[in-house]
Amino acid sequence: MNEEFKKKYHEKYLAAKQKGVKFWPDIIYKDLIVSFGLFLLLVGLAAFLGVAQEPKADPNDANYIPRPEWYFLFLFEFLKFIPGAIEWVGTAVIPGIGVLILLLLPFIDKNPYRNWKKRKIGVAVMSLIVIGIIGLTVRAVITTPEQEEVALAGSIAEQVIQGQDLYSFWCAECHQPEGEGGEIIGVEGIEDGTLVKSISSIDEMWTRTDETFYNIIDLGQQDLGMPPYGLGYGGELQRSEIEDIVTFMRYTWDERAEIPEDAIIGIPSLAEGEVPSYEVHISIVAKRYCVSCHRPGKENNEYLMQTYEEILTTGDNADKNVIAGDLESYIIVTLHRESIFDASGEEIIGPMPPSKDLKAEYIDMFERWVLAGMPETADEATALSEPIMEDAGDAAPASEPETGTEATPP
Repeated sequence: MNEEFKKKYHEKYLAAKQKGVKFWPDIIYKDLIVSFGLFLLLVGLAAFLGVAQEPKADPNDANYIPRPEWYFLFLFEFLKFIPGAIEWVGTAVIPGIGVLILLLLPFIDKNPYRNWKKRKIGVAVMSLIVIGIIGLTVRAVITTPEQEEVALAGSIAEQVIQGQDLYSFWCAECHQPEGEGGEIIGVEGIEDGTLVKSISSIDEMWTRTDETFYNIIDLGQQDLGMPPYGLGYGGELQRSEIEDIVTFMRYTWDERAEIPEDAIIGIPSLAEGEVPSYEVHISIVAKRYCVSCHRPGKENNEYLMQTYEEILTTGDNADKNVIAGDLESYIIVTLHRESIFDASGEEIIGPMPPSKDLKAEYIDMFERWVLAGMPETADEATALSEPIMEDAGDAAPASEPETGTEATPP
C-alpha cells in the first residue's frame, strides 16, 4: 500500500466518521426491522410448512436413516468420501482447519482493497467453497434414501385411534377385541383351550400403570406364553407404537379416563335400510375381529383381510369366500358358526371368529354388504341406500294379514 493511497483512504474514513450514523435510534431501528422480518419468516415457515414429525429415537430401529439438518448436509455428504478408519479426519481435523483459517484470515489476507473486482483470488476461493457446499448438499439430498414414513399421533385422540388398530392387529388374537380374554383357539405356539384373563377389567386397569403395560408389551411375559413385541427384544413394534396401544387401553377400558370427543373408536351402527360400505363399516369390523388372524404369516387358508381387494380376491377359496348377493358365501356361513367341508367331508374352514361368536349386528352388517354387492366407498353405499330408504318411507303402514293369506316379508 503506497502513501498516497493511505492518505486518500484515511481522508475517506475521517469524512465517513464525521458524517456518521447514530447507534440510537438509527442502527437499533434497522436491527429491529431485520429481526422482525426474520421472525415473520420463521412464523410463516412453521405455519405453512410445519415441522416434520419423527418417532422417538430408538437405538433398536435398524430401519431409521440418520441425517443431520440441511445446513450440515454438505459435511454429512463429505464424510462419505473418507474411509471409516480415518473418519476423525473428516469430522474434526478438516473442519477445525477451516475454522482456524477463518480466525487467521485478517493476518493472512492483507489486501487493502474492498472492491470485489480487486480481490479476484479471495472471491475465486470463496466461490469454489460455496459451490462445493451447495454441490455436496444437493448430492446428499439426492443420494440419501427417503426415511420410511411412520404414522405419528399428534394428540391423545390420534393415539387412541392408532392404538386401536395396532391392538387389533397384534393383540386381539389372544386377548380378544375388547380385552375380555377367554379361551384361545387356533393361535400358533399356544395350546388350544389356554385361558387368558381379561386385561380390560377394573382390577387390571386400576392396579397397573401405563409404564407397567408398556413393559409387558415391550418385554413380553415368557412364562405366560406372551412374546416380546419391542424392537429391542426381537419384536416388531417401535416405542411410539407401544405407547399408542397403552393409550388406547387406558382411554378405552379405564372408566376414570375420558375418551376425547374426536377419538372415534366405535363401529358405526346402521340405520334401517342403510347399506354398509367397506370404507366406513366393514374395514373397521375386519380390523377389530379378523385381521389379527387373516394377515400374512398366519394359518388362514391364504385368506387375507387387510384391504378391500384382499377380502374379495385372496384365499384358497377366493371364488366362494365373498359372492355378491349370495348369503351362502363362505364368509357369511362361517360367521354364523357353521363349518365348511370339502367333498370328502373334511372340515376346511371352521366357525369364525374361532373362539367366540361375532355380535349379531356385525353379522347383519356383513350380510347387508354382500347382498348390496360389496360397495367399497361411502358414496357407493349411499347411492344404493337411497332407493331402499325412499321405498321404506313411501310404504303404507303394515296391517294385519287377512285370514287365509300370508304376510309379505319385508
